[in-house]
Amino acid sequence: MFELAIIWDWLGFAVRWLHVITAIAWIGSSFYFVALDLGLRKVPHLPVGAHGEEWQVHGGGFYHIQKYLVAPENMPDHLVWFKWESYATWLSGAALLMIVYWVGGELYLIDQSKADLALWQGILISAGSLTIGWLVYDFLCKSGLGEKPTFLMVLLFVLLVAMAYGYNQIFTGRAALLHLGAFTATIMTANVFFIIMPNQRIVVKDLQEGRTPDPKYGKIAKLRSTHNNYLTLPVLFLMLSNHYPLAFATEYNWLIAALVFLMGVTIRHYFNSLHARSGNPTWTWAVTVILFICVMWLSTAPIFNTLEEADARPMTETEQHFASAEGYTDVENIVLGRCSMCHSREPFYEGIHRAPKGLMLETTGDITRAARQVYLQAGVSHAMPPANVTFMEEAERVKIANWYRAAAEDAPLQLATN
Repeated sequence: MFELAIIWDWLGFAVRWLHVITAIAWIGSSFYFVALDLGLRKVPHLPVGAHGEEWQVHGGGFYHIQKYLVAPENMPDHLVWFKWESYATWLSGAALLMIVYWVGGELYLIDQSKADLALWQGILISAGSLTIGWLVYDFLCKSGLGEKPTFLMVLLFVLLVAMAYGYNQIFTGRAALLHLGAFTATIMTANVFFIIMPNQRIVVKDLQEGRTPDPKYGKIAKLRSTHNNYLTLPVLFLMLSNHYPLAFATEYNWLIAALVFLMGVTIRHYFNSLHARSGNPTWTWAVTVILFICVMWLSTAPIFNTLEEADARPMTETEQHFASAEGYTDVENIVLGRCSMCHSREPFYEGIHRAPKGLMLETTGDITRAARQVYLQAGVSHAMPPANVTFMEEAERVKIANWYRAAAEDAPLQLATN
């Protein structure tokens, strides 16, 4: 019979896999159409209403593509709508956020040294912030600022930096950057769902009913699509950041996120200019390198929690339960002897400068809070220590597994997933 912790971990892996697949589909199609749009050529004898065309070769064949700014004279029998890539990416990402940061919130979501909040309060902030962010952004776009795209983009950047700082006052560093990525991705998907697709449907309906489509709908959709284009690369960085403590577990992680948004602009500006054949702005790479050096410098700031703060924080009911479970004393000795040289606030294992994934295993609170991770990584699998560099013995792994199972057996639904 499968244990709940193992089932839950595989469920998280499956949803993460789906999220990556759908994200590849969405980002791939987005980048392709941006490059195609910028590379269209205006040539003689284009059909009425056509803005430009492009010839491409791929997969052993040639493709002849034409774009209409509003719509062709006659609606084709078959239209392919690009929308589900975006929707599936957001839905799978939302599910993954719930699995990791809501169900596993005691370990990953709230940093008690920053904000004394209950888990349910953190979850409300997590969900509510995504909705509020879209409403604020949408209001700005629909105001007169929509006619000032550059100024609007600057305001969007300010909004994102403010959210990065705000998240970091409540959540763990890992959760703060992940939520900033989810906040941004929500804006991007909402652009598709609430603006781009409805506007396109209006144009199609007008054409079908014999009316001349209003070009303003295409203009509005183009603005939102441009924002999505420049936000894509930072979102990818933020989604990957939870694997790199130097990005999320430092004092200035919110500033690191701000610089990453700027790098997203410089990189996309280079490729957009290249695809539009409007120049080769190599200066953007120099700016990107400088920004990345600044990111590396900021990552040297100290980690938030000190050992004293961790010791002073009261243990939760779950942590107390695991600490009192049979076999905990042996497990603590094993973890301190085999794991804490890397998973500490000041690692002393050669070449390790930050605890991997920001996971600390020095105190009773540290170990019991990460009980499920210790069980899965070192109890039922041999993932940790990597290459078994500290020579953890099979008997020690058995003790870890037995301890976790004994604790989780009392309340499996509550404990085995946290």
